[in-house]
Amino acid sequence: MRVITANVNGIRAAQRRGGLEWLAQQEPDVVAMQEVRASAKQFATALDGSALAEFELAHAESAAAGREGVAILTKHALASSSSVIDGFDEIGRWVEADVVVDGLSVTIASVYVHTGEAGTDKQTAKYAFLDALESRMAQLVDRPALVMGDFNVAHTANDLKNWKGNRGKAGFLEDEQAYLTRLTQNGWVDVVRANHGDVPGPYSWWSWRGKAFDNDSGWRIDYQFASPALAAVAREPWTGRAAAYDQRWSDHAAVVVDYDLAALETTGGVT
Repeated sequence: MRVITANVNGIRAAQRRGGLEWLAQQEPDVVAMQEVRASAKQFATALDGSALAEFELAHAESAAAGREGVAILTKHALASSSSVIDGFDEIGRWVEADVVVDGLSVTIASVYVHTGEAGTDKQTAKYAFLDALESRMAQLVDRPALVMGDFNVAHTANDLKNWKGNRGKAGFLEDEQAYLTRLTQNGWVDVVRANHGDVPGPYSWWSWRGKAFDNDSGWRIDYQFASPALAAVAREPWTGRAAAYDQRWSDHAAVVVDYDLAALETTGGVT
């Protein structure tokens, strides 16, 4: 099962820049999207003509037009879906679905955590959402599950090129990082970090401005967190960094992971 998570930076913009074509070329089973920024009608129009238009869709639209929004697209059966997480409805930051692949049910969640701003109400709201996310993930960890997307938190200094210059700023606050630490302590596996080891990167976001992309001065804020059952069968995670600035279709790079569900079934990890 090939799974991709991508902050598309607006699905209509991603479509114009060739992002949907790129995603389809990777032959995914599941695509989790963040910052879709579209109504249901706009979403369908953007997908029209793409191979992804044939996928089943779970979409959590933000009540604020043109803002946020998350989605899950899958070429497999979509058994159920929900866009509510502890009362955070109509914000377009969480959508969850049970996807059935060859008879096996896997819970998929696409999440968007907003940027925040240290010492402001925006940061307080970010922590409140992270509290709800942490609680829901605790309920999912014992099943085959993936929670992925843009967490807007660099977990350690290895996840941010200019970490010294960003101390005390949103996205690199100790209180934010503590959430990701607790997730890993409670069984969730950051499959990219587990594969790449204790080294800088691979980054997944670069500013559109200046030479950040050319100098690889980025942040790793896009994650695939796998429950223990799925982490055990994760294969070859990689990040789809564009070859050049003018080939970017989002300010984020997609994170791609293959999961060997046949091995999961053999080990008795599926119930």
